[in-house]
Amino acid sequence: MKRILIVDDDIHIGNMVQEVLERGGYAVLRAYSGTEALLLLEREHPDLVLLDLMLPGVPGEDVLKKISGIPVIVVSAKADTCHKVELLLGGAVDYMTKPFEISELLARITVHLRRAESLGEGLFYGDLSLHPASHEVSVAGTAVRLTRTEYAILKLLLQNPRQVLAKSVILDCIALDTPDCTDSSLKQHVSNLRKKLREAGDKEYVEAVWGIGFRLV
Repeated sequence: MKRILIVDDDIHIGNMVQEVLERGGYAVLRAYSGTEALLLLEREHPDLVLLDLMLPGVPGEDVLKKISGIPVIVVSAKADTCHKVELLLGGAVDYMTKPFEISELLARITVHLRRAESLGEGLFYGDLSLHPASHEVSVAGTAVRLTRTEYAILKLLLQNPRQVLAKSVILDCIALDTPDCTDSSLKQHVSNLRKKLREAGDKEYVEAVWGIGFRLV
């Protein structure tokens, strides 16, 4: 079941959209401020976001900058063309002006979910995202350039987000993609990966578990 996050402080509009979406077979998440939306997105990864701009706390424009790897449809009463263009170039996949026809909103949601599926499923953990189809990695919207070995290690960790992976397991799983990685060099590859992610996100994403291996923080 696809999950859609509605970020809107207008309870009436939010309730109306939620009811229609649930009747259409979607699961719905709600946030009533920009601050609440960012906190929710740290632990959840919806398939699409409906984002208002005039929000309490963090404004919608700033929320959009923090979203990576998720289609965002801006739904706002702001109708200025220049503002629309700026947001579309800044990461939104679509822009609808309030008031809107619910049938049109549903159609646009369907189109963008279909398009996201055609681009291939990504791997996500908090604000960390990896897209196998394009080999793109980003942290909080910032692109991170990884070596082939670093990418393979991160992909494996993202595929097993709740597990501590032993060094031997990592070496076995990435052997075909990165034959240059050995038991003696693995620690350095992981160290380089941790540094790049830390510099992009200003926090730790991978940790060593003494005597066992590595896992996502």
